[in-house]
Amino acid sequence: MKTATVPAIATKTASTIVIQRISRIAHIPTDKLFKKWASSALAAVARPAELTVRVVNAAEARNLNSAFRSKDYAPNVLTFVYHEQNSAMLMGDLVLCAQVVAREARAQQKSLQNHYAHLTIHGVLHLAGFDHEKPRDAAIMEALEASVLATLGVANPYLDATG
Repeated sequence: MKTATVPAIATKTASTIVIQRISRIAHIPTDKLFKKWASSALAAVARPAELTVRVVNAAEARNLNSAFRSKDYAPNVLTFVYHEQNSAMLMGDLVLCAQVVAREARAQQKSLQNHYAHLTIHGVLHLAGFDHEKPRDAAIMEALEASVLATLGVANPYLDATG
């Protein structure tokens, strides 16, 4: 496991982002890319974080989803929040299921790397308190995701099938 300290641009406070790779599936992005995507989302919400991004297989994702959300399937991304609601420092884990991300990218005819970028940013925004349960909240979260992705040269995944 590698640990990198990445400055959170708006807060001048450093974030710690750890990448863990459990899945051995092909074409998982580099640690550097995961850190870039997470840092971009953190900069957008002007919050530093202690964050672990864990790329897992379907069995682990399904077990976590079942144990913590009572849902019996492997999701694309899970966000586990460990900080208090108004904490200056975000603390949590993002769990990305490599098989689900790859399957979705193929089915949606999206670049695998861009789909990982989107889901990493999506998970970080959940960590920062954003949600998409209500239409208004979803519109806010999706607009912020699209904005962060645009700074990375990635098309809006909600509008463009090649994103």
